[in-house]
Amino acid sequence: MAFHIGAQKGQIAETVLLPGDPYRARWVAQTFLKGVECVNEVRGMLGYTGTWRGKRVTVHGSGMGQPSMAIYAHELIHDFGARTLIRIGSCGALQPHIRLRDLILAQAASTISGPSATLFREVRFAPVADFTLLSRAHAASGGKAHVGGILTSDTFYDERSDLTDQLRRHACLAVEMETAELYTIAARNSCRALAVLTVSDHILTGEALPADQREQSFADMVEVALHAAFD
Repeated sequence: MAFHIGAQKGQIAETVLLPGDPYRARWVAQTFLKGVECVNEVRGMLGYTGTWRGKRVTVHGSGMGQPSMAIYAHELIHDFGARTLIRIGSCGALQPHIRLRDLILAQAASTISGPSATLFREVRFAPVADFTLLSRAHAASGGKAHVGGILTSDTFYDERSDLTDQLRRHACLAVEMETAELYTIAARNSCRALAVLTVSDHILTGEALPADQREQSFADMVEVALHAAFD
């Protein structure tokens, strides 16, 4: 029984795009899908199912942070049969060569903690993306997307400048708040997962993408995610 998703059986597609913001889920569905049906409104976390080039796809909000992602990923997989889950969201760049609006494909996701951390005890599990999805997404970006490791953080307003320095030193591309748990849950359930991220701000320079300029950049991210899922 799903406690947080009110969809009926059969209303969720096997392929699910997961923006954090439920209103972004609505925008993606209305912009990219045909025959759109709202399948969830529980707790204001919107979910929509439609088709893209004849292929059935659901866009569902995941909320902010790993605990929220864990809830929705678990229910989508166990209660509705989702098999491919692609996070589409924003991130903060950690490397000087990365620019605002660039796309990042998370090959792996480091984290300090997360809902699944207690399962591994002394093991430091390394959550990684599905290789096929990653390869397709890179091709769909025209080879322009940055590919590498990211950090999934439990804090948004972080003041650990020492940690930022070490992450940059170890070639970490960006920081966000959901991917590590998504990859871990996908691995545990033999599902495919990928995070396609748009750089909305830069940790090193303090630059940030104005709200009115985000939509077009996020459109590029959605296109890459859809091609990764179905091409």
